Amino acid sequence: MTFAPQLKIPATYMRGGTSKGVFFKLDDLPEFAQKPGVERDRLLLRVIGSPDPYAKHTDGMGGATSSTSKTVILSRSDKANHDVDYLFGQVSIDKPFIDWSGNCGNLTAAVGSFAITNGLVDASRIPKNGTAVVRIWQANIQKTIVAHVPITNGSVQETGDFELDGVTFPAAEVQIEFMDPASDEDGEGGAMFPTGNVVDSFEVPNFGTIQATFINAGIPTIFVNAADIGYTGTELQGAINEDAEALLKFEALRAYGALKMGLINDIEEAASRQHTPKIAFVAPPANYVSSSGKPVRAGDIDVLVRAMSMGKLHHAMMGTAAVAIGTAAAVPGTVVNLAAGGGDREAVVFGHPSGTLRVGAVAKQVNGQWTVTKAIMSRSARVLMEGWVRVPQD
Repeated sequence: MTFAPQLKIPATYMRGGTSKGVFFKLDDLPEFAQKPGVERDRLLLRVIGSPDPYAKHTDGMGGATSSTSKTVILSRSDKANHDVDYLFGQVSIDKPFIDWSGNCGNLTAAVGSFAITNGLVDASRIPKNGTAVVRIWQANIQKTIVAHVPITNGSVQETGDFELDGVTFPAAEVQIEFMDPASDEDGEGGAMFPTGNVVDSFEVPNFGTIQATFINAGIPTIFVNAADIGYTGTELQGAINEDAEALLKFEALRAYGALKMGLINDIEEAASRQHTPKIAFVAPPANYVSSSGKPVRAGDIDVLVRAMSMGKLHHAMMGTAAVAIGTAAAVPGTVVNLAAGGGDREAVVFGHPSGTLRVGAVAKQVNGQWTVTKAIMSRSARVLMEGWVRVPQD
């Protein structure tokens, strides 16, 4: 019996923030995969090694976690005042689907670097030395992101001394600006606060009635108080990810929250929309020891935050969820703002399982509606491997 040879596709394996994924130029993909659809999804699933009932991704490029089961497709942008279009796919580990409903804020840090290195940014916009400003159109959520990429001798500078909790080694700092990160009236889920309130009483099976903030900023996110669901906010991954009952309860909370946010019309739809919304629980500052063994002092942070991603507690913090945290912290009366001590603030330092992170956001009311013009954070990125990825033609 004769089998077809493997496809050989140019690709780059990159780390961006606390995530990593396989990056492609759109026109490097096989013609059948240059447009959305089942065939593209099947190809990318095979690249990552999903679905994998063993949850190891042994036969693919994925890392069998929500942070490492990711794909990115980039192309020159034909949108005015933008350099590159960025499409992100969150690949399920054990199911045959890719969620295209949201962005990956961490991998955003690698988009500018890839775009420059692969000729997707006009040479006139790249200084000999200094910082290249890359204007990114995030195609999943229809938003603008601006990446400030360090350049040395005309090339992307990847090495440096910037340290990011959740990443083992230092690298060059890349500042990311998420422009107008909250959904507008035409965006998915409606306004920044889709229920019209900064905090709601929310009833969920197995949890009862709890206080929640539903927000569309960076990524649709549901914030609840850790104490209301039986946690302290200092938990590490094992405390939740090894508790099957807890994971089921969090999924129920996410599903009912998606319904309340208007992201789905029926509770059953949540199963095919795993990437959004995110669930995060918050608490006032407290001392704890991070997953690396590094002590985090209550006096060094404003608030504790733990977030769920693709059904598991994230090892650090998703970049888009960090935008939601910064935005919610800037609005008086939200669950996040109150856990951080209340009042007005334009930046927040939060504690996550791997350490701490600072994110800034400026929120204001316009005609009675809350809006945020920009959220800012720093990340780092580097190429791990480049060349070709091989994919069986099945």
